[in-house]
Amino acid sequence: QVQVVESGGGLVQPGGSLRLSCAASGSILSIHAMNWYRQAPGKQRELVASITTDGTTNYADFVKGRFTISRDNAKNTAYLQMNSLKPEDAAVYYCHADLIQDYSGNIYPTLWGQGTQVTVSS
Repeated sequence: QVQVVESGGGLVQPGGSLRLSCAASGSILSIHAMNWYRQAPGKQRELVASITTDGTTNYADFVKGRFTISRDNAKNTAYLQMNSLKPEDAAVYYCHADLIQDYSGNIYPTLWGQGTQVTVSS
């Protein structure tokens, strides 16, 4: 069973930092892209950052210069380092994986994690 699981959310003061992790488990051969989305109450889910296998990254304008996405392909894990957090960054953060292939030849077009809550408040 292939799945992705997020961790690292929590409560942080404005200006603080958090590091989220997304671990994909199972007999995984490759993952094309790993992405972070977020959804605040009453708002649509939005893309925060993405990273492909070769390390190409993409960021939403509202996090550029503050958040950094990275991944460890050997561990099938992606990270989101969040600095200079603002109250408007508070949301449930979801990990999303694109095009996962396992060693049995199965392809999972898309997988979502269950989300991790980030709260930014003094």
